Amino acid sequence: MGRNFLRLPSVSGRSSFVYSIVACSNLPKRRSIVLSFGHIMTENMTLEQLSANKCFEGEQRVYRHRSDTLKCDMTFGVFLPPAALEGKPCPVLFFLSGLTCTHENFIQKSGFQQHAARHNLIVVNPDTSPRGVEIAGQDDAYDFGSGAGFYVDAKEEPWSKHYKMYSYVTQELVDVVNANLPVVPGRRGIFGHSMGGHGALISALKNPGLYQSVSAFAPIANPTECPWGKKAFAGYLGSNPDDWALWDATHLVSQYESTPQELFIDQGAADNFLAGKQLLPENLLAAADGNDHIQTIFKQREGYDHSYFYIATFVAEHIAYHAALLTA
Repeated sequence: MGRNFLRLPSVSGRSSFVYSIVACSNLPKRRSIVLSFGHIMTENMTLEQLSANKCFEGEQRVYRHRSDTLKCDMTFGVFLPPAALEGKPCPVLFFLSGLTCTHENFIQKSGFQQHAARHNLIVVNPDTSPRGVEIAGQDDAYDFGSGAGFYVDAKEEPWSKHYKMYSYVTQELVDVVNANLPVVPGRRGIFGHSMGGHGALISALKNPGLYQSVSAFAPIANPTECPWGKKAFAGYLGSNPDDWALWDATHLVSQYESTPQELFIDQGAADNFLAGKQLLPENLLAAADGNDHIQTIFKQREGYDHSYFYIATFVAEHIAYHAALLTA
């Protein structure tokens, strides 16, 4: 086996990991190993570093790798705090961005690095959709296709070949990070904004135990009932509402019966998308009130909108929240 596979102990953070592996050669010109819970780890876990900038005694990096899940090259940001640069394992926090964003928006606009450095958290932020694929119509609208993967696994053609952002974020990217970065096994959080807030919530709710902390800025909390969600779900998932419900945080909260989960929801009161009924946090909160397995923290910020000015104002609070849970 290649040298990447000798690093298996670093990916033991998944609570469902069982250390039985079997060699196979179903992928042309490279070997892979099938882990007992069904994920495939391939030699495509090699990363290409595109940039590195010193920041608050840590380092903001950008990497590119070949994604087997999305069948294209993907770029993501990684902030390494001072402790990680010294080789010390640190908890990892994933951030999912919203509509139209790439990996760059959060890196350049939120100011999160100083807070992640203070708490010694590695922060990873992927792109919002597959890139460089040839699909007719993928660039026609801001809220569907490029920059709008909605963190679901598409079922409808032609999207189903590439648009599997949920599996990419919750499986492949986690494995890539674990195999290449000095992370603490089993100390993993996730948060996001708008479409990315939706992605963070469903990633945690659909995978109890995978993330030890979750929060969301202005999430699309009930996509089956808002215009953005209805458009995206119809295009990616088809016309069956039962299929849509599997990717809706409000529905998942209402049905959740696993390990108790706390959700930190943050919302600007002057958010025009809140007024426009695109976000619907009130529906998620009502569902949580009826489920003893879900606890919520809800903070409404008077005068704040949907922008990165809002995120930059409160990102320190979110990172401190995650750090308290991930370092306890």
